[in-house]
Amino acid sequence: MTVGHRSAVVLAAGDSRRLGVPKQLLPYRETTLLGATLGMVRSCGFDQIVMTLGRDAEAVRDQVDLAGLDAIEVEDSGSGCGSSLRSAVAAVDRRAGGLVLFLGDQPGIATSTVRRLLTQAEDGEGTSAQIVVTRYRGHAGHPFWLDRSVFPAVIRLRGDKGLWKLIASGRFGTATLEVDTAVPPDVDTWDDYLDLLSAAPT
Repeated sequence: MTVGHRSAVVLAAGDSRRLGVPKQLLPYRETTLLGATLGMVRSCGFDQIVMTLGRDAEAVRDQVDLAGLDAIEVEDSGSGCGSSLRSAVAAVDRRAGGLVLFLGDQPGIATSTVRRLLTQAEDGEGTSAQIVVTRYRGHAGHPFWLDRSVFPAVIRLRGDKGLWKLIASGRFGTATLEVDTAVPPDVDTWDDYLDLLSAAPT
């Protein structure tokens, strides 16, 4: 299937409970953790970028450049990423054949990986996969491709691990994109953040 209009979704509505401060605003390189992630997503050439915001929306809007993004505030963000996905899917442009899903705290994804994911989703490579999961040396991670045919099921998701359960359910044709690198780190704890800083090029 040819996707045509390309939409990305960036989940950045987390409450950062384990950190105690908004992880979206942690300093990273010359910007913030979320700012660096958005820079990576912007460089991929999407026609639309939808981003979800939660409890810290006002602070994020004050400190992060959101120009050109469709930023959506999720009222029940504390209930897990299911609420963010529901809000984001509803905002995806009708011309898009699906979406590429990113985490707002994972700036280390390579643009080449995103391009390969889009190529696989658009060309199908002989498959009819509705979901494409990136696998880094055998470990599943982001970004995902979600075909529009999956959206109704995504809108019904609840809780934090609903999408993973949906993928594991076998209800939708699923393929993998194999990448020969380690999973790009995301940030849930202070140790994660320190590891990310130590790995960042100077």
